[in-house]
Parts: sequence; structure tokens; C-alpha cells
Amino acid sequence: MSTAGKPGASWVKSGKQVERERLKRQRGMRSASTATVSTIIFLVLVVWGVTNSPGWPRVEETFFNVDKFVAALPDVLDGFLLNIKIFLIAEPLILIVGLLVALARGLKAPVFFPLRCLAIAYTDIFRGIPTILLIYLVGFGLPALRLQGIPTDEATLGIIALTLSYGAYVAEVFRSGIDSIHPSQVNAARSLGLSYGKTMRFVVLPQAVRRVVPPLLNDFVSLQKDTALVATIGAIEALRQAQIHTAKSFNYTPYLVAALLFVLLTIPMARFTDYLAARSQRRRGA
Repeated sequence: MSTAGKPGASWVKSGKQVERERLKRQRGMRSASTATVSTIIFLVLVVWGVTNSPGWPRVEETFFNVDKFVAALPDVLDGFLLNIKIFLIAEPLILIVGLLVALARGLKAPVFFPLRCLAIAYTDIFRGIPTILLIYLVGFGLPALRLQGIPTDEATLGIIALTLSYGAYVAEVFRSGIDSIHPSQVNAARSLGLSYGKTMRFVVLPQAVRRVVPPLLNDFVSLQKDTALVATIGAIEALRQAQIHTAKSFNYTPYLVAALLFVLLTIPMARFTDYLAARSQRRRGA
């Protein structure tokens, strides 16, 4: 017998929903409590095992010296500001280079064949060269040409090298986003009279960019860490400042200072990337 017309039917249904939600919250709280307890136990066991190892006193003095940490922090922090500056300048340049290369690879007209080949060669070459080796080649090779207008500042040369290296990776990220747009949308835009350029600008790129934001941010997390490689050509950033302090005291605690600064910057970026990826997945599911 149907209960749809009975006065208490909606209250019964509502009560069942409330009970299910209560049980769901209880299960969530139990799962969170279990995860928290197991994590604490694991961390305690790891700390206990490390601090009770035979070589811990030597490691503690060499890597966790409080006096050396405090002494190195101001200089390493000052050098870290250069890392941030390099990152903030290189990031927009990488986006521009990557987008232009991705668009060049998508040109289908025969007249653009040389440009398309150049874009393919760029991505193949600069994705194949290790970043640190590219920094060496740019940092020492460009000044050796002695051409007028070639920069000699180590930070500027490092920015050029990072842009060339990461621009190739970002170009492939953009290209994958562009290729993910269904061809029917391009055909529909062209049938409405839009040119190829306007189709890319108003139809394809807005959707493609939204889809590739999480992997782009993931690349920029790696970029922030790789700014430390600029120290290999002489830039006085966080890693080089740590090296200077280590050379004076023969203690490796300054490296820990630099590592912590990078972690404090990259972890929020990584969590923001995870948030955007989860939000994008929820939208696709909806």
C-alpha cells in the first residue's frame, strides 16, 4: 500500500535520511581517528628508530645544529628571495613560450610547415637535455660568444635556461589540452564564420587552459625547486648561500635551512594543485 498520500510519509523519509547522514558522519570520524592514530604511531616509531641509531649523535651535530641554523638563516633567506624572483620572472615567460610553441605545432597549412618543424625540434631537443646541463650551456656558452646585448648576469642566464627547458614541457601540456577539445566544436565555430585564429582564441583555448591548469601548476612546483640549479653558474641564491656557510663551518645544517624554505613554498602550491585537480574531476563527473 502506497504511503505517498499519508501525512507522516515525508517525516519518515526525512528521518531515514538523517539517520544515514549520522551513520556516515560516524564512519567518517572513525576513519579520521584511525588514520590520525596510525600516522602518529608511525611517526613515533620512525623518530625513535632514527634517534636511537648508532650514528645519530654525529648526524644531529652535522645536520641539526641549532646554532648553525640560526647563523645561516638570514643569509639563506636573503638568497631565497632571489629564487622567488627567478621563479616569478620565468613563470610568465614559460607560459608564453609554451603556448606559442603549442599553437605553432597545431598549424596545418602547408605554408606553416617550417614553423611546425621548428616547434617540434624545439620540444624534442629541450625536453631531452637535462635542465642542469642546459643551465651550464646557456650560463657559460652565451657569455663566451661576446656578442653585444648578450646578458652576463647569472640570474638572467638562469632564467633564460629555465624558460627554454620548461617551455618545452609546458608546450606539450598546452598541446594536450588543445587536442582534448572535440573537433566538432572547431567545426561548429568555423561554420559560424569564425577564422582559425578566432576559433582558437574564443572557443578552444579557454576550455583547453582550464583543463590543463593542474598539470601546469605541477610543473611550476618543479620549477620552483629547479631555481636552485642556477647556483651552478654562480648566482648567489639560497643553495649558494648554504654552500658558503657550509664551507666556512664544515657543517651541513645550512643545507637544511635551504631545504626547509623550499618545502615551505612548494607544499602550499602542491596542495593547491591537488585542490584544483579534485575540483576539475568533480566538475567532469557532474
